[in-house]
Amino acid sequence: MLIDTHAHLNFSAYKNDAEEVIGKTLAEGVFVINVGSQYSTSARAVEYAKKYDGLYAAIGIHPLHLQAQKFSYRDPDEIEEVEIKTAGEIFEKEKYLELAKNPKVVAIGEVGLDYHHFDESDNIEKLKSKQKEILLEFIKLANEVEKPIMIHCWDAYDDLYEILEKNPVEKRGVIHSFVGSFKTAKKFIELGYLIGLNGIVTYGISYDKLIREVDLKNIVLETDCPYLTPVPKKGERNEPMYVKYVAKKIAEVKVISVEEVEKVTTENAKKLFGI
Repeated sequence: MLIDTHAHLNFSAYKNDAEEVIGKTLAEGVFVINVGSQYSTSARAVEYAKKYDGLYAAIGIHPLHLQAQKFSYRDPDEIEEVEIKTAGEIFEKEKYLELAKNPKVVAIGEVGLDYHHFDESDNIEKLKSKQKEILLEFIKLANEVEKPIMIHCWDAYDDLYEILEKNPVEKRGVIHSFVGSFKTAKKFIELGYLIGLNGIVTYGISYDKLIREVDLKNIVLETDCPYLTPVPKKGERNEPMYVKYVAKKIAEVKVISVEEVEKVTTENAKKLFGI
C-alpha cells in the first residue's frame, strides 16, 4: 500500500477523466490526499473524497492564488513549464471552517509562502506580508479544527521556519515538495514536521544527499500531480499511481527495499493524517 499525500485530481488537467483516474489509482492500492489550492478546488476535493474510500481532502489557498496574475510555472529543476492564471483569492474563514468539518478532510493546505514568482513590477514586501498574514490565518484554522497543515514553500524557508517556530501547529504537518538542504530539512524536522518528496527527486542525483540524510521516519511520499511527473514517465501527465517511482528512487539511494520505503512512509502518513 502507498499513500500519495499530495495530489491535485481536482484540477482541470483531469476534468475529462478524474473519476477514471481515481478508480485506477485505488484499484492499485494507492490512497490519495487530494489538495485544494483555492476555495473552488478545495470544495471539489471534499466532494470527491466523500464519494470514495481511500480518497481524502486537504483545503486551503496556495500563496500564488492570493493575487491576480498570470505566470509560467517551472519546477525547481527547470524541466517543465506550465502557464497558470490566478484570480486573487480572499480568505473567508467560515467557508473553510465549514469544509473542514467533513471527516474526510485530513489537513489544511496547500498553504504557505512562495517568493519565487515575484517580478520587478510587484510590490514584493506587500505581497510577502500578505502571504504571511494568510498563512497565520490558516495556522489558526488548523489549530481550531485540530488538523495538520500542508505547506508549500519556495525560496522562503527562513521566513517559514520563523513563522512555524513562533506559531506552532498543534498537529504539525508536511513541508510539501521539499527542495532545500538537509540542514534546512533538519530544522523543520526538529519542529515536528515531515518532509514531502515527489518526482523532483528522480530527475538525476541532485537530491540523493538529501534522501540519504533524512531518516525514512521523517518522509512522506507525494506526486503533486498533474505536475512533476517522475522518471520514467517524464513527459506524461502525472498521476497518483506514479508515486511508486518516488518510492523506488528513495529505496535505490538508501539501499533498502522498496517494500520498506512503502511500509514506513505509509505509516508516517497514516499517523500524521489519521487515515
